[in-house]
Amino acid sequence: MHLGKAVLAALALSVVTAAQAADEVVVYSSRIDELIKPVFDAYTAKTGVTIKFITDKEAPLMQRIKAEGDNGVADLLLTVDAGNLWQAEQMGILQPFASPVIEANIPPQYRSSSAAWTGLSLRARTIVYSTERVQPDELSSYEALAGAEWEGRLCLRTSKKVYNQSLTATLIETHGATQTEQILKGWVNNLATDVFADDNAVIQAVDAGQCDVGIVNTYYYGRLHQQNPELRVKIFWPNQADRGVHVNLSGIGLTKHAPHPEAAKKLVEWMTTDEAQSLFAQINQEYPANPQVKPSAEVAAWGSFKADSIPVEIAGKRQAEAIRLMDRAGWN
Repeated sequence: MHLGKAVLAALALSVVTAAQAADEVVVYSSRIDELIKPVFDAYTAKTGVTIKFITDKEAPLMQRIKAEGDNGVADLLLTVDAGNLWQAEQMGILQPFASPVIEANIPPQYRSSSAAWTGLSLRARTIVYSTERVQPDELSSYEALAGAEWEGRLCLRTSKKVYNQSLTATLIETHGATQTEQILKGWVNNLATDVFADDNAVIQAVDAGQCDVGIVNTYYYGRLHQQNPELRVKIFWPNQADRGVHVNLSGIGLTKHAPHPEAAKKLVEWMTTDEAQSLFAQINQEYPANPQVKPSAEVAAWGSFKADSIPVEIAGKRQAEAIRLMDRAGWN
């Protein structure tokens, strides 16, 4: 009789523990806390599910997930750039999951073809120019910035950043390795100064007159322009006569050994809906990955553009080749 009660008590305790666990999702994130916390807070308020997140650079987070193995703590990996997500997929730390909700909300070019991850928000890597020293009709494409007329006028971020590696990967996909190397050498030859550590510094250099044009992610421009509406820099959409603007993303994947897979899947699905996508757009100054959701007023003011239709996972598949070409071109 007493043994039966003990067994029942143990079963009851295990049910309670399981219920508590189901009310929690753990996210390893390489995004800045203030960009994601409001989104997670909104989900908790809506569902009661607690979201715990650990923030670090993407490489340490991916290595941590791999090292934890079967004892994994993280349910989800949230990071920027398809190159990083593709790398996580190749490391075997993500598991695919099919979702009609995600498939309905996010276009296929912004998802892994194996369903290992999905994009959540988009950013264009585009050209910025000085409103004092450049006329928009002088600009046309990424490739044209390798021309002699831009010698001593171009600013770039370091080649070590995955954003530039992904742009280069799509150039290889479009033009092949030989032509892409010539484009990169032209860019390096046209540099006004040493490469910068981040996109903000590129924009500020254009504004200060250190260079006339640069290549940056749109959300950096959006945040700086919000802080300083008098910024003497504007966005130009390149390659509108051919393949379109290079677009990359922030995205999320379910870890291979997620402790709370069903709860994590529900969170990811919600993050692709109108409600969450609108939050992303307002907070991050990024484009919603769900095409049914409008961008913020700041972003909408930049105008519409034709985006490159190359699937973003190409950025990962050609990443190693892109890094080799950048090195050969002398892009530090």
